[in-house]
Amino acid sequence: MIPVMGENFRGMCNSVVYNMRQGNFISDYDAHIAGKLAYILSGGDCPEGTLVTEQEILNLEREAFLSLCGEQKTQDRIMHLLNTGKPLRN
Repeated sequence: MIPVMGENFRGMCNSVVYNMRQGNFISDYDAHIAGKLAYILSGGDCPEGTLVTEQEILNLEREAFLSLCGEQKTQDRIMHLLNTGKPLRN
């Protein structure tokens, strides 16, 4: 069992991402991806101190990965990296 920081952690991550976006350090899509990562790392919709299994974390990760793969901006980033060897900041 893995203790997660839950919604409190996700709120902290979202505030950092917001500040980075307002400072133009990241794009809107970077912020979107960061939100998905924060959701995974926080253990999903649960309070701080909740114990989750490794499989639950993996399920959250798979769900986020598949949803991102279906988005055009992710596909653009993948194609750009494969074609140029450089990341695309869209």
